[in-house]
Amino acid sequence: MTAGPEPAREVPTVMHVRCPARLPEETYRQVLEQLADLSPVVQALPPSAALVELKGALRYHGPDTRRLGEMLRVRTISRLGVDLRVGLGPTVTVAATASAQVPEPGGVLAVPSGQAADWLAPLPVQALHGIGPRQADALHQYGIHTVGLLAAVAPATVQRLLGGTAGRAASDRARGIDPRPVVPRALPSSAAVRRGFDQHTLDGATVRAALLDLVVKLGRLLRRRGQAARALTLTLRFAGGTTWEKTRRLTEPSAHDEDLRTLAYQLMDAAGLQRGRLTGIALKGEDLVDADQVAQQISLDSAREARLVTEAAMDRIRDKFGPGVIGPAATRRVS
Repeated sequence: MTAGPEPAREVPTVMHVRCPARLPEETYRQVLEQLADLSPVVQALPPSAALVELKGALRYHGPDTRRLGEMLRVRTISRLGVDLRVGLGPTVTVAATASAQVPEPGGVLAVPSGQAADWLAPLPVQALHGIGPRQADALHQYGIHTVGLLAAVAPATVQRLLGGTAGRAASDRARGIDPRPVVPRALPSSAAVRRGFDQHTLDGATVRAALLDLVVKLGRLLRRRGQAARALTLTLRFAGGTTWEKTRRLTEPSAHDEDLRTLAYQLMDAAGLQRGRLTGIALKGEDLVDADQVAQQISLDSAREARLVTEAAMDRIRDKFGPGVIGPAATRRVS
């Protein structure tokens, strides 16, 4: 008699993904896009992790969620050059604990629902997701060194050691119990670019050139994402630790250098710099929308249309040869 398919209750449907440390924000967003191809329920955990609820996707992808994890790794390696550590389990805690047990650079570890408590039991107590160093020290002092021992201790004792709420959560999670759902959450709708100065900068021309460089970088970032900004925020950081920040809205959402530059210069003029010693500058696109949602206005400005055509050509050149191969001449003084 052949074995039937794995019962639905045994299928681990929560996926926890760990990206390599220091992953650029743009690449992290692209990883989230790959996760969204598997399931609409994706919870971003910036800067380098995410949760996915696969239960609703089983009808489409089939019950082999481990295969989905392997497929995700292949996609991110081939498309983004990023290897992932993927944990699968019946709960957020089990999935996140599993992903941490995957050795670098990447792999997939799936813990079936019916085996969660047995799989957790031999792990060091500090390996249980949600147990911090101070909590682990408190448990060690009481002689609790593994997750299995934590599960065996009376919950009331764990509450005395870790506090009421934290103790109840730790006791339940050691037994594989965690009712928390995966809550869909995207990254905040903003994009930022920054530049620091090696020396305190007084030269207004240098500051303006640095701002133009940030405008070009922000515009390219938005266009690559297929987004447009409704507002810009300029932040200036001065020697001594003080900052100046101001936000203004664009006339209409845009990701074009010309529109971003005009507003960025207005913000810089509003700062009223005289002899301020700058140590850094940041430009952030706020209240982002999909570029497809921006109404395309009929333009009678042939010069603007020519600039937009040039901008698109420059983007293609940067995509092929690198971001620094072409740009406004003024930005070369800050390169």
